[in-house]
Amino acid sequence: MGRTGDPPEQTEFDMTTTQITTTSTTGSTAASTTGRRPVWKHGVAAAVVASVATTALAAVASAAGVSFAPSGGGESIPLAGFAQLTLIFSLIGVAMAAVLARKARHPRSTFVRTATTLTVLSFVPDLTFGFGAGSAITLIALHVVAAAIVVPALARRLA
Repeated sequence: MGRTGDPPEQTEFDMTTTQITTTSTTGSTAASTTGRRPVWKHGVAAAVVASVATTALAAVASAAGVSFAPSGGGESIPLAGFAQLTLIFSLIGVAMAAVLARKARHPRSTFVRTATTLTVLSFVPDLTFGFGAGSAITLIALHVVAAAIVVPALARRLA
């Protein structure tokens, strides 16, 4: 033993004693202590996956003869445009989810309802900009594919 207040010296180990330490966490620290990434990191990853998927599917559709040019003339949507627009609008969804995670009373259901509504609204240009039926259906399917990748990835992270 040493001076008063010094911890006792330990010369042998007691193998029958187990020490359990618990830590209480809330909010964003819970994500970091459990090894889970925050909403925005999952969202960015999902946005990249959705961009790659929509671009690849657009390339397959184009190779199969689907035209991404409006029927009344105009330029065809370039493949890079699929990647760019999917990424941009997915990142807007990520920002929306991050804000709802902090501000909404029921962030998951609010996000899913809002994202679903915005996905359906994204069909309007496909139906009104003069694309042929095959092109419009393909474009709508690409919107659905992107939403099917990004929305669940974000919704799982919301309370």
